[in-house]
Amino acid sequence: MSADDATSAPASSTERLSRWRLILGSEAQQSCGGLSGDALPMDQALAALYEPDGEQGLGRRRGGRGGSAPTVARWLGDIRQYFPASVVQVMQQDALQRLNLQEMLTQPEMLEAVQPDVHLVASLISLSSVIPQGTKETARAVVKQVVDALMRQLEEPLRAAVTGSLDRSQRNRRPRLAEVDWPRTIRANLRHWLPEHRTVVPQTLIGYGRKSRRPQREVVLCIDQSGSMAASVVYSSIFGAVLASLPAVSTKLVVFDTKVVDMSEHLHDPVELLFGVQLGGGTDIEGAVAYCQSLITDPRNTIFVLISDLYEGGVEAKLLRRAAELVESGVQCVALLALSDEGAPAFDRELAAKLAALGVPSFAF
Repeated sequence: MSADDATSAPASSTERLSRWRLILGSEAQQSCGGLSGDALPMDQALAALYEPDGEQGLGRRRGGRGGSAPTVARWLGDIRQYFPASVVQVMQQDALQRLNLQEMLTQPEMLEAVQPDVHLVASLISLSSVIPQGTKETARAVVKQVVDALMRQLEEPLRAAVTGSLDRSQRNRRPRLAEVDWPRTIRANLRHWLPEHRTVVPQTLIGYGRKSRRPQREVVLCIDQSGSMAASVVYSSIFGAVLASLPAVSTKLVVFDTKVVDMSEHLHDPVELLFGVQLGGGTDIEGAVAYCQSLITDPRNTIFVLISDLYEGGVEAKLLRRAAELVESGVQCVALLALSDEGAPAFDRELAAKLAALGVPSFAF
């Protein structure tokens, strides 16, 4: 073994022990040894969150807001300095859930320090009614960062998928060259095959439908705004805003808990739309579906999307009757159980099965 190998081996072992010490916390001090360098402030930041009753704990002084706020602000800055963005987002979410640190979201200097993500936006929406006036502009700026990032990520694929589907749903028998649907044209003219020239003579041209000035489809989005659907509300609001920007689609957006609110007029501004949402409360899906049913003027040209975990607080039998009426009238109905990146959602499987039997399939994204 070389001298370099001899000096590097202990260092590697020490690094592993330091990592285990950071993971296990102060109780592993004796077995894993002490910390030094950047590992010390990292350990203090972790202990502040996951050992809240210790000397460095964020929850150590919960009685006085004035004393705890600077501690939280410093902690937010520390975790951004020592941890990658993905870890910062997890720690911020844990701080909100474990320590109920609402001051993180109600003071401008703290909002400026946090790492914006979908969960933070959901928390801001749920606290929108209690955020002080002086903080609301900062909160809007944080929400706008996340909305803009998601719009950049989702807008073009969604726009291409929707417009492509709609443009191809109609056929044009006198297409321009750029509008020719070559696979369908070739299939329609196979009887005109000329073997000596190894070609097909396209006597009949089939083209994609030309864009119409009037909407080709009407879409009604019905969004459950109960607390468990927080991330889905963020994604579906952006989804609605993108649809509203397409001339070929007429979009309406309705949010509900035990009450129903039509947010269609705010579709041009996703940030304003999100701040109009009130997360939490009970759930009356049947009442929301009844309202959406009243908005539908052309059933066979309408797509109804219910975004909910299907935990109905109202009368289930009435909801099923409403769903059956929509399907029988020609409305294309779909239930989305979640729009998030959190894995398989929790939902009422029995109600989902009953809706599927009526012709309302359920999906999760």
